[in-house]
Amino acid sequence: MIQENDTNKLAEDISAENTVEAEAQVENSPELTQAPIDGGDNALPAHDAGGDDDIATLSAERDELRDQLLRTLADNENLRRRTERELTAAKKYGAMGFARDLMASVDNLDKAIDLIPENKDELGETLKNVLIGVEMTGREIASILEQHNIHKISPDGEKFDYNLHQAMFEVPSDDVEPGIVMQVVQSGYQLHDRLLRPAMVGVSKPASRPQTSETES
Repeated sequence: MIQENDTNKLAEDISAENTVEAEAQVENSPELTQAPIDGGDNALPAHDAGGDDDIATLSAERDELRDQLLRTLADNENLRRRTERELTAAKKYGAMGFARDLMASVDNLDKAIDLIPENKDELGETLKNVLIGVEMTGREIASILEQHNIHKISPDGEKFDYNLHQAMFEVPSDDVEPGIVMQVVQSGYQLHDRLLRPAMVGVSKPASRPQTSETES
């Protein structure tokens, strides 16, 4: 049988062993070693002095990123609008170079049409058909130019406009006021609202200078 002394000794050994294990757990646990000793269960963790600085840093970074995002969005919107304007302008005025190169051919055709006599009955049948074909070609080209918003500037009898006309000479006249287009040497053209070529014109000026009365002293 186990004696009472042996029982007490066994209990002391178990208690000592549990104490050693508990101390080992405390040493290996950072949460327990850093906890305040005399605070009890209601003890609060120590105040971190660097916490406010971290929050301020994060707030500053957040504001900076927000500003960068807003600037990026604004730049993208400006780029989108500029691209739309450029695409619209390219579509609207893309044929400007081609239209300028075509002007000389149109001028030659107009000059040929102006030389066609009004009465073609006296002409031979072949020549008559050729001239009729030239007139039809001129009307067709004029219609195509209008369809593509290429407008002819022929300002005979209109007020001189330096934005659309180029004065080549002056025509003395007392029948009209000064600055009226009296003769169109060469028609001008414009594509939409952009000038392709100004009209070459002669502009009126007074034929005689107004007489001034001299006051006798």
